[in-house]
Amino acid sequence: MDQTQRGERILEVAGELLLAWGYRRVTIDEIAGRANVGKGTVYLHWKTKDALLLAVVLNAKVQSLHRQLERMRADPLEVLPSRMMCGLYVDYLGDPVLRAVHTDDSDILGRLNETAKQELAELMVHGNRALCRHLQVLREHGLVRDDVDVAHQQYAMQAVTAGFALTEVLDTGTPLPAEVRTDILAHTLRGVLETPAAADPAPGAHQALAAATAAAPEIIALYEHLAELSSREMRRQLRD
Repeated sequence: MDQTQRGERILEVAGELLLAWGYRRVTIDEIAGRANVGKGTVYLHWKTKDALLLAVVLNAKVQSLHRQLERMRADPLEVLPSRMMCGLYVDYLGDPVLRAVHTDDSDILGRLNETAKQELAELMVHGNRALCRHLQVLREHGLVRDDVDVAHQQYAMQAVTAGFALTEVLDTGTPLPAEVRTDILAHTLRGVLETPAAADPAPGAHQALAAATAAAPEIIALYEHLAELSSREMRRQLRD
């Protein structure tokens, strides 16, 4: 394996052990053994256990961001809040690291979430700015309501989606199928945020598609920039 492949293998093993054992029990020795590399090799990539496990969390977020960008490039309507957040919700359902992060699972993450909030604070600020501008662009193109403060819309969008994520860990009996939950999330966000042209695809389909196509380039550029900042942060974690 070359250096890049070794780094990817270490990251993969660290993620598996983090989920299986939790932050407190995972050791660099065990990660090195499972990855078939020397302990010193792990430290060539990451200075501390915290830096490595933080990279696991960041990598999960970066991969979800790239999937989001792929969806937006393939279909401009994916820039709509109801479509984007459903895509991210599906990513969340399919990635145990994202589930642990979004539900603040202390059994798995220990104090890692607090470390992430400190280490990635600047990146989180950029993410919030991107989402705020995203909503402003949609408002300018008539796809999101403009009768509510954009900051309030951003809060509602994030709070609703976070609520769906947190409900996953509540004991509410037999859970609804994933596709049903995703449809409910989409319906909720359409009702709260989107204009009739965007929210009602039958009469407004052509209008919504044209508006979304016009809005998509700026929105995609926002998240491409965020993806680059995230990748830069991962490289910084490697150096530090």
